Amino acid sequence: MSNPRVLCLGEILYDVLADQLGRSVSEVESWTSYPGGAPANVACALVKLGTPSAFIGAVGEDEPGNNLVKLLEEIGVDTNGVQRHPQAPTRQVLVTRKQNGDRVFSGFKDYDSAEFADTRLKAAQLPEKLFTEADFLVIGTLELAYPETSEAVHQALQLASQHNVKILLDVNWRDVFWKNPDAAPDKIRELIKKVDFLKLAKEEAELLFNTYDAGAITYRLNSVEGVLVTDGDKGCAYCLGENEDKFSAFSVHVVDTTGAGDSFVAGFVHQLLQTGIQNLKDAELVKKIIAYASAAGALTTLKPGAIASQPTAEEVENFLKEN
Repeated sequence: MSNPRVLCLGEILYDVLADQLGRSVSEVESWTSYPGGAPANVACALVKLGTPSAFIGAVGEDEPGNNLVKLLEEIGVDTNGVQRHPQAPTRQVLVTRKQNGDRVFSGFKDYDSAEFADTRLKAAQLPEKLFTEADFLVIGTLELAYPETSEAVHQALQLASQHNVKILLDVNWRDVFWKNPDAAPDKIRELIKKVDFLKLAKEEAELLFNTYDAGAITYRLNSVEGVLVTDGDKGCAYCLGENEDKFSAFSVHVVDTTGAGDSFVAGFVHQLLQTGIQNLKDAELVKKIIAYASAAGALTTLKPGAIASQPTAEEVENFLKEN
C-alpha cells in the first residue's frame, strides 16, 4: 500500500437510518445500520477515487468497532492512526429521513454523546510518521465538543504545520454532539483561522459569518486559499485562487443524502492533488474540479448509506461525460 496522501481525522460510527421516510423516531418501524462518520466517509471515498488515505480516530473494543476497522482495511484505508478504547463504546447515531430523503440527526442509542470512544482520541498517540508523508489533513468540528479529542485536533494541526501538510476543514455542524451548542461557533471560528481550505454548508456559513457568499467569507478571513459553500440540490458557491463562481447541482434521483457532502470533499481533494494547488488561478480548471466534486457527491445520493454508495473514479468520469 502506498503512503497515505490524505489523513482524515475524526469520527467513525454507525448511522442507524430509518427505513421509513417522513417519520419521527417513535414512529419509525425499522432501522438499518450503515457505517459512517464524515472523516471516515472521506477517507473511504478518496481510496475509491484512487487517492491513498488514512483514518485517524478512536473506536471501542467492541463488535461495532471491530467491524468498522475491518471495513476500512477492506476498502484499503490505512488504519495505523486508529485508537481502541477498552471501555467506551463505538458511536451509533439515529438518523431519521424527511420525505425528500434529507436526513435529520435524531440522537444516540442508549448513551450520552460524551460517553463514546470517539471522544477519547489521545493527542500523544497520533502517529507523526503519517504526517511526514501526507499532503492533506481533513478535519471536522465535532471533535471540538470534547476536551480530549479537541486536544488531539490541535496536536494534529501542529503536526500538519510542522510537515507542510495542507488542512481542509469541513465544518459539519451537528448540535446533538455538543453539550453546550452555544459555545460551538466561537470554537469553530478559532479553528478556521488555522486551515487552508474551508468547506461549509449554506446554513453553517450563515451561522458563522452571517453570509453564504464564498468570496465575502474568503476576503473576510484573509487566511484561507479557498472556500466552498454547498447547498444540497441547489449546488455550490466557491472562491478558489481568486476565482469566484457558482456551480449548479446535477439533477439525480435522490435516495439518501447521507455522505454526499463527504464525497464532495473527497472529490475536491482528489482533484486538487492531481491538478496542483498552484493551478487554482485557472478559472476553467477550477470549474472542472468543482464539477468532479459535485458529481462524486451526486452519485453518492443514489443509494442508501454513506460508504456503500460512494463512486469509483471511472463512475465519476462516465457520469461527467453524460451530464
